[in-house]
Amino acid sequence: MIGAAIANKLRQRPFRRASSNTPEPADRVFSAFELWPWFLFYLPLAIQWIALALRHRSLTLPMLANPGMQAGGLVGESKSEILSQLGREGRKWVAPYTCFTVGLAAGAPATDLPQALAALETAGIEFPFVAKPDIGCRGAGVCVIADPDELSRYLADFPRRERIIFQKLIDLDGEAGIFYVRAPGTDRGRIVSVTLKFFPKVVGDGRATLEQLVMADNRARRLKDVYLRRHAAQWDRVLAPGEVFPLVFAGNHCRGAVFCDGNAHITAAMEERFESIARGMPEFYFGRFDVRYASLDDLKRGESFVLIEVNGAGSEATHIWDRNTRLRDAYKALFEQQRMLFEFGAANRARGFSAIRLIPCLRLWLRQFWLTRSYRESS
Repeated sequence: MIGAAIANKLRQRPFRRASSNTPEPADRVFSAFELWPWFLFYLPLAIQWIALALRHRSLTLPMLANPGMQAGGLVGESKSEILSQLGREGRKWVAPYTCFTVGLAAGAPATDLPQALAALETAGIEFPFVAKPDIGCRGAGVCVIADPDELSRYLADFPRRERIIFQKLIDLDGEAGIFYVRAPGTDRGRIVSVTLKFFPKVVGDGRATLEQLVMADNRARRLKDVYLRRHAAQWDRVLAPGEVFPLVFAGNHCRGAVFCDGNAHITAAMEERFESIARGMPEFYFGRFDVRYASLDDLKRGESFVLIEVNGAGSEATHIWDRNTRLRDAYKALFEQQRMLFEFGAANRARGFSAIRLIPCLRLWLRQFWLTRSYRESS
């Protein structure tokens, strides 16, 4: 009965409403709430979480939304373990990757670099490639590694005995977050949100420094502190005429990427493709597939994309960060998302799964928090 009730809600496509149908003002570079402090924006969500926890008699019930993942993929989960759960269909699309644990081999840290190079060679991954922490969130520590010297520095800065994912750098311009949900006990899920991600860049003119180019851009100027942390060593460099300088690589809104509402581009073919990928993962009901794609038309056909990451219950309907999104529409999507998490958790609890207790959950969060603070600045 629970699964049928949730499935009926999914048929109403709760996240699919476009953020706004009104023409975009020429001078709008941010939404009304896009630069709010995170604790202020998410305060209503925290209040709703407590209310839902009281109703369902569990603070940690959302961690049962995906029983196949540690804590449902809400906190402290291993990215590589989630990728390893991909079935035959998912493995066809995932970017090649391998894992390396820093300081584990005999003779570390002196042996870290040769051991890492050997792991890369075995996996067939060449420079440049992407290095990212196995446990992390919001793009922390995600870097493009250009050569062995840069890899050596990355390893030296990384927490000992922790795991890194080395992944092939996918040279495709488009990136998207595909948010998928399927009510436990039902036969089919839905893509309920698509976010198209864009990566700001500046172009040199032979006269202006990187700082001057950033300050001349209406959006980048407001995020200068984000870009300064990342590019401090080049802040005063004059870019050559026509030189393209990417300001951000990691596809995270908090890192300076631009998010756009792509819900209008959801197609039956796209849903069919990601349904087959999702169904290949054990007990997976709620999460986001992050992909790189060659063209939007290809993605709409469910073709020519590369899967780079799968996220669980900690995912968000990130199309809300489109600059045209109204605050009420953003909260409507996020409130519905949290209701689903609790309802999916309740459905899985009724199927016999047990929710993680609060203290172990806090330990996972504290470990993730500590690790995230220790990673180097992302690319």
